[in-house]
Amino acid sequence: MRCLVPFFFALSVTPAVACETALLLTIDVSNSVDAAEYRLQTDGLADALRDPAIVDIMLRDRVAVAVVQWSGVADQVVAIPWERISHAGQLDQLSRRARTMERAFVLSGTATAEALLFSLAQFDAVADCKRKVIDISTDGTANAGGDVRLVRGRAERAGVTINGIGIESMGRTITNFLQSAVITRDGFVMTARMHQDYPAAIRAKILREISKVVG
Repeated sequence: MRCLVPFFFALSVTPAVACETALLLTIDVSNSVDAAEYRLQTDGLADALRDPAIVDIMLRDRVAVAVVQWSGVADQVVAIPWERISHAGQLDQLSRRARTMERAFVLSGTATAEALLFSLAQFDAVADCKRKVIDISTDGTANAGGDVRLVRGRAERAGVTINGIGIESMGRTITNFLQSAVITRDGFVMTARMHQDYPAAIRAKILREISKVVG
């Protein structure tokens, strides 16, 4: 009697690419930022999202990106919701949205702690991403709200990295504030000399963040 040997067909399944990094970009729109300086920030962010090196990594690692505007104690808003990058067209669209997004707040203080608390709450929507990073840009030290060092501790316990850009008019006051009170142990600070230097700084900062360089 002929022996029938069972056999099985293996299904070829391409595994889904995991989200490597969730990057939350936060923009200071407090009273110290005038209309021209706001535009330098949004244009700089828009240009960075079109940079070929950044585009390549975001596509490869399926990076998730969102943008928050912040200023005073009760003044935080998600200006661009989370977008998981899977094709270059998404980054083109994000760049256009960043360039044209309206300013959310004017004539308000600088509540860094509340900005970070609000930002931490946004990561529930991207809990599957391996790394979670808050990119906070500011041209001032906190002059309202709670103790930012306590929020930094909460971020570290949650496994969230906080990095910063200090936009300086002179000296290193904002940079020193970010280094001493805001960034996490695995974070870093970049300094932009005036708002005119912000576009180059945000490009370098995003590239470093999504390239998995820490500290």
